[in-house]
Amino acid sequence: MSQRIKIAKISDIPLGEGRAFPHGDRMIAIFNEAGSFFAIDDFCPHQGASLACGYLQDGEVSCPWHAWRFSIRNGAWLDNPKIKVDCYPIVVEGEDLWVELPE
Repeated sequence: MSQRIKIAKISDIPLGEGRAFPHGDRMIAIFNEAGSFFAIDDFCPHQGASLACGYLQDGEVSCPWHAWRFSIRNGAWLDNPKIKVDCYPIVVEGEDLWVELPE
């Protein structure tokens, strides 16, 4: 089962960037790539840097501390796809961004 939460507004996330939003004990990174939105866990599993602060290009975000690269589409670490960060479905309704999180 999952719960659907309103996480942000479209205008909160500039084109080509990411922003982090708290929900409970999680930080969720939302990315705006060419007007499409993607949601993954915000923390890099290496040393905990915010992925929302990373460099976004061609569907991948680079960790700002050590350049680990993750897919914003499925959360996979691009240098070793066996390691992932959680990825969440996102829905755009009007100006609102909704994320589906596991309960």
